[in-house]
Amino acid sequence: MKLRIRDNSIRLRLTRVEVDTVSSKGLVKARVSVPGGDGLDYVLECSAIAERPSASLSGGALTVTLPESELMQWATSEQVSIEADEDLGHGDSLKILVEKDFACLAPRDGEDETDMYPHPLEGQD
Repeated sequence: MKLRIRDNSIRLRLTRVEVDTVSSKGLVKARVSVPGGDGLDYVLECSAIAERPSASLSGGALTVTLPESELMQWATSEQVSIEADEDLGHGDSLKILVEKDFACLAPRDGEDETDMYPHPLEGQD
């Protein structure tokens, strides 16, 4: 799972196995470690009671929660992403984007893309 944070936006990109894992087990987790033993866990979880996508930060973990029905629809279809804006108050919002990770159109050295979704433009000229 890849994590991208920019200003008030969180973007998670998942491979096929990760999509399968979160849809079958309800959770997928990754970690960025930094020197000194610290790190940031980032988690995508499925919730039967969630009404909308949301994010939280607690105990060194950034967690994005998706409603089960929305996650299952995304995981079992051609749907590429789930997007939401979570109200932060004072006119601010957090943009949440969860996507299926596509292979690049041009191969890149050092990139293992065997578990990624085929790019929709692959084979088109």
